[in-house]
Amino acid sequence: MLTCGCGRWMHTEGIEERGGENGAPFWFIRSECRGCGLKVGVDVPEGQTRGLVDRLFWTDEALHRLDRMPPHVALLVREDVEQDLRSQGERVVTYETLLRPRTGGRIEWDSEAERRLDRVPAPVRAMARIELERTAADRGLSLVTVALMEEVKAKYFGMGAQKT
Repeated sequence: MLTCGCGRWMHTEGIEERGGENGAPFWFIRSECRGCGLKVGVDVPEGQTRGLVDRLFWTDEALHRLDRMPPHVALLVREDVEQDLRSQGERVVTYETLLRPRTGGRIEWDSEAERRLDRVPAPVRAMARIELERTAADRGLSLVTVALMEEVKAKYFGMGAQKT
């Protein structure tokens, strides 16, 4: 753990996901000593938080996405994501891990399905992405397609696709 000059542990206060000049992702970790009030920040390569993060922590970007979900959905998503992270031995919930399906695998998107998702209103887009990826994972699929989107839309909203 990171220790302050006064002898107390530094507590993680925030993590921001950032990209460097060369495109390599890194995280900016903010910590504070609750004894003397010293605040420090450090840039680290993505995922290399050993000794810098004192507990399970959500990045600012992941929290922003979670905050935009309806409260009842956010609670379920938070529980699923944190359980998944603990099982993986990780401590930081990122924008990417928030979207990781229950299987722990990565679900890809068909280009047309991705374009259609971009047209979904922003307040429900994250929730739609998570539900589509979870549905794909539950069925053992590795790709979200327009057909799957139409099926999920019909299930939740009773609307079949009129367009082809």
